[in-house]
Amino acid sequence: MATPTIAKVIPVSEPKSLSHNSHVEPSPDTKEIIDIEHVPVNDDPRQWSYARKVRSRHHLMLLIDQVDAVSPVDRNFVYSSNILIRTDLHATNNQISWTLAAFILVQGNFPLIWSAIAEITGRKVIYLLSSGLFVVGSAVLALSKTIEVMIAMRTLQAAGSSAFLAISAATLADIYDTHERGTMMGVFYAAPLLGPALGPVIGGLLSQAFNWRAIFYFLLICGVIIFLFFLILFKDTYRCERSLTYYFALQRRSASRGPVRHSSQSTIAGSEFSKNQTRDKDLEKQFQLPVVPEKIPSATPTPGPDNIRLSIKDINPFPPYFQILSRKNNVLVLTVNGLVFGFNYCLSYTCERTLANAYGYDTLSVGLVLLCLGIGSVAGSIIGGRWSDRVVGKMVKANGGQWHAEMRLESSKLTMLWIPLSLIGYGWACDKHLNVAVICVMLILVGFTTIWMYASTLAYLVDANPGRSAAAVATNSSFRGSLAFLSVLIAVPLQNAWGDGILFTGWACVLAAAELLVIIVVHKGESWRKGNEENERKMLSK
Repeated sequence: MATPTIAKVIPVSEPKSLSHNSHVEPSPDTKEIIDIEHVPVNDDPRQWSYARKVRSRHHLMLLIDQVDAVSPVDRNFVYSSNILIRTDLHATNNQISWTLAAFILVQGNFPLIWSAIAEITGRKVIYLLSSGLFVVGSAVLALSKTIEVMIAMRTLQAAGSSAFLAISAATLADIYDTHERGTMMGVFYAAPLLGPALGPVIGGLLSQAFNWRAIFYFLLICGVIIFLFFLILFKDTYRCERSLTYYFALQRRSASRGPVRHSSQSTIAGSEFSKNQTRDKDLEKQFQLPVVPEKIPSATPTPGPDNIRLSIKDINPFPPYFQILSRKNNVLVLTVNGLVFGFNYCLSYTCERTLANAYGYDTLSVGLVLLCLGIGSVAGSIIGGRWSDRVVGKMVKANGGQWHAEMRLESSKLTMLWIPLSLIGYGWACDKHLNVAVICVMLILVGFTTIWMYASTLAYLVDANPGRSAAAVATNSSFRGSLAFLSVLIAVPLQNAWGDGILFTGWACVLAAAELLVIIVVHKGESWRKGNEENERKMLSK
């Protein structure tokens, strides 16, 4: 991989377009904002020939769907076999709960590390490392003799599977431009959404036909197949020239090697180092982010200054994380996504208990009912993603061809009224023990409406954080995992104390408040982003 040369900033008066194939232009107020996503690169995935693009994208989508389907299925598999595991390993209820809680917490937060490493090594290395960890964890779990080993290996398994969702979203951002990203995010996210519904069904079938260890042998086989797919078939889409994390790491490494020579032919802009500067602090103040000139014939990245090559040692996962959290628009949307997934975990967990206790359903029957939630979620993801692209296209056209990231969130307004109503309807249908057909209909409606909104908010995080897509999705995963962890811990006590009716009426109020946060970002997010970007440029230019 060629590293970009550090050079003086190329003066640019006014970029005329976002990229060679972009259908939108930035708004007049944002034309001076750096467009790192469209810095020219060699073998640009967005510039592939039509035949190669269709072939590669469809192949990649199939591969991503397969690996992302494993992660949530793995998480929900053991629901159906908890009693068998507890009996066989002589475990307590608290220890069984920790096998789930530890998995959720690690799976939610470990992508912060994977995403940082991915900005140096590329996507393929992360896929191979993470699937390797997943294989090791699954193999040891299948042979485990104590609950302590199971908790430890579930943690390792979670660390491995956590990379798939976060890095896959970044991979799609590498390939798809803004105007088509909503649709592809929706399609991409459809497979993982079936996991929570399919997990109990598949786990129940395997446990009944064999025993609980068959679950982990099944996951072991899936992990090996995924590893081989990435090793043989996957072509890396990462380009270091479009990574802000890479730029800052390169600058820090350059500072430790003395003044940097400048090249007039570089397509990546940097800053000239003063002779008397201190190392990291003064360096980052002087760093100028890359800009895209009006006319660049082709991308020809050249070797870095003094042939500098970066390694994992040059990456700190926390600065990108805090950079994402420093923006109010990000924090509000991340909170919304965390609440949506906290609710979904609470719903799946408590629904199984309600169906087993109040309706007398066995594990397989419970899984089949929960499949309704998965069906609604998949439909909401695919249709919601396509609708968000359609809304963005109409707004860009009405706005004279000018685009800003907050247009993506407008599509989420369509289901905002139905989310609280569907939650209340579901809760009281369970509370009053209505016919299970009513519960199935409400589960479909709940899944459809909540994930419709999530499809827009996830795509917005990628759109609003160019150059940091992996970090943005990893931070989103951290919020999701942390709030889901808390949700699992409080779900049963609240259900026992309040019942399903009051519990999900409360969740309806919480998600109604989350919808207000989305509306605030729709109206204030653009001005907040401009202010943040201006402040960053001022700090870096001092």
